Amino acid sequence: MTASYSLTLAFAGFLLAGIAVKFWLASRQIRHVARHRDAVPPAFAATVSLAAHQKAADYTITKTRFGLLELAFGAAVLLGWTLLGGLDLLNQVLIGWTGAGMAQQLALIAGFGLISGALDLPLTLYQTFVIEERFGFNKMSFKLWLADLLKSTLLGAAIGLPVVALILWLMGAAGAQWWLWAWAVWMGFNLLLLVIYPTFIAPLFNKFKPLDDETLKARVTELMRRCGFAAKGLFVMDGSKRSAHANAYFTGFGAAKRVVFYDTLLAKLSPGEVDAVLAHELGHFKHKHIIKRIAGMFAISLGGFALLGWLSTQVWFYTGLGVRPNLSGPNDALALLLFLLAVPVFSFFVSPLMARLSRKHEFEADAYAVQQTSGQDLSTALLKLYEDNASTLTPDPVFVKFYYSHPPASERLQRMTAGSAA
Repeated sequence: MTASYSLTLAFAGFLLAGIAVKFWLASRQIRHVARHRDAVPPAFAATVSLAAHQKAADYTITKTRFGLLELAFGAAVLLGWTLLGGLDLLNQVLIGWTGAGMAQQLALIAGFGLISGALDLPLTLYQTFVIEERFGFNKMSFKLWLADLLKSTLLGAAIGLPVVALILWLMGAAGAQWWLWAWAVWMGFNLLLLVIYPTFIAPLFNKFKPLDDETLKARVTELMRRCGFAAKGLFVMDGSKRSAHANAYFTGFGAAKRVVFYDTLLAKLSPGEVDAVLAHELGHFKHKHIIKRIAGMFAISLGGFALLGWLSTQVWFYTGLGVRPNLSGPNDALALLLFLLAVPVFSFFVSPLMARLSRKHEFEADAYAVQQTSGQDLSTALLKLYEDNASTLTPDPVFVKFYYSHPPASERLQRMTAGSAA
């Protein structure tokens, strides 16, 4: 059995296994949520209405069923790009038009991105203007959606293509250790984004104004001072123009850090509850979760670039995934695209470990918030956010362990209660 044929079998096997597991998990989630739809869990009976509980159940079931359609469509597109020859056809057509070289490689990356984006558009439109609209979350007009699409496409091309061009140049000019230099460029680019995103990119899509509630501003400033945290500013974002979902987050890096509240969040939470939500986010910084995640990203991406450096020199890597490598020109763009297509297939079964680590971080941030603010305020804030975002209170336990980056409400409140009692 040749290496090429072995890769084809492994790719197809992992893809089918992943699809089977995802369908099984989704069916478990749908059945479990539907089974508990008609009664609010006893722990929440006094605070969550049956109507809100049923809305969350229906929203979860609808999204999960739609996820199955996305899964089937995504698998078909992936096979179309790889084993059925779509990427190979696009590559050969572009070689015929431009010849082999940097222009052809950039055209291949851009063409792949545009075609993939176009194929995803119907599903994105349905999710936004049918599902989110049905449950009262979508606030976007089609005109705003189209403007966002145009901005993100142009921004992606303006920022992404030069970075890709630099990486492709390194692949061809930096020798056998090109992957190390490319990794350094990629990490530098990601760190730069952390700095420029809050002040240059995010304002292209949303309006940010300084927090003008002086009472709340004083509370938040005192909380951050008590926690030893400094931010460049407190801002309110007009999230309500796109969605009714509420959130708050830290963004930026180093001196560019800022606190951002959705206007929908401030409209729903009391000042004490805002404190508690902010203290939770501060808990991530206190436990150095952000630094740990960046370090983890550094390590994983280094391993990924090293693997790509080796695979890009193996003919079976291309032929095993349905592509004929160029004989008279570079194959660097092909290698990048095939790697990005194949890695999620083989890494899917590792995702529960990452989700578990994320849930652990959320528990730690909750515990820190309870130490710094009122545990009762955090509990009521979380319940409001779960209700506001129509997050089900009764997810399937196996589905949770595999996918959830945040613990379910029942587990979070139980941990907080136990911590307060201790």
